[in-house]
Amino acid sequence: MIEILKTLEFTPFLISFKLAFITTVILFCISLPLAWYLSQTQSKIKPILEAITALPLVLPPSVLGFYILWALSFNSPIGAFFDEVFGIKLVFNFTGLVIASCFYSLPFMVQPLQSGFQSIHKNMLEASYISGKSKFQTLFKVALPNIKPALMTAIIVTFAHTVGEFGVVLMVGGSIPEQTKVASVAIYEFVEVMDYAHAHIYSGIMLILSFLTLLGVYIFNRSQNSKFTGIHS
Repeated sequence: MIEILKTLEFTPFLISFKLAFITTVILFCISLPLAWYLSQTQSKIKPILEAITALPLVLPPSVLGFYILWALSFNSPIGAFFDEVFGIKLVFNFTGLVIASCFYSLPFMVQPLQSGFQSIHKNMLEASYISGKSKFQTLFKVALPNIKPALMTAIIVTFAHTVGEFGVVLMVGGSIPEQTKVASVAIYEFVEVMDYAHAHIYSGIMLILSFLTLLGVYIFNRSQNSKFTGIHS
């Protein structure tokens, strides 16, 4: 066991955490206005936007990964444009991983935020508007401070989900050492060559991290609910 531990390579975990952090930051910036809009609008296009946002939850990762790979490859207008104009290749590199992860983890950021915004009493928002606050001010000064559990859930679950991605990142990024080889792909490759000792260790680390992440979310939400109950009791 000691000899196995000495041969462990932690770079895949570092790449996974780096990918998860960048993806979470990008998705928070994108999802915050989107979730706010979806929670407030009664537009006819709302169901369409919600369906598009939720697609990664029901689509097989191979299907989503294939279309992202096609869209970013040099054979597509998008991929060809970035390759010819900026000299940037969007597949089989870390940039491609970030783009793919943003698509794959989008609903895990949007849906908790949207549910949190919808749980806010309408009178609170109306009072903010009556007092002269803009929609932007209402969002950041009234809405966000009142959805801390939903906000924390969205951020942590998005981060954890991105760390555990496999199918989409494998198709778009491949398995390039120190570039796109994330922890989940490393586990897959250990199993392929029947190196179950390393697969057990990598999987055990992922299991513990996932459990601690979810435990942290539940503990935080419970403490917030207790504070809320104490204030209104």
